[in-house]
Amino acid sequence: MYPRIRALREDHDLPQKALAKILCCSQVCYSYYENGRRDIPTDVLITLSRFYDVSTDYLLGLTDRLTPYPASTLGDFL
Repeated sequence: MYPRIRALREDHDLPQKALAKILCCSQVCYSYYENGRRDIPTDVLITLSRFYDVSTDYLLGLTDRLTPYPASTLGDFL
């Protein structure tokens, strides 16, 4: 289940139909994402994170940090 995408949508006072239009899918498809009946494809996850300006980790419930992580360079991993 992806409760954070529902919470973000409701915090922005948007109906499911509006998000479905942004994501180029049906309202039913978007509803399935929110309810966990369908896994969210990577491209949709990225679009949602950019739209809400949050990290994909936040959307997936892996962190409570709202803000996206800063862009890193290869040197950050060496």
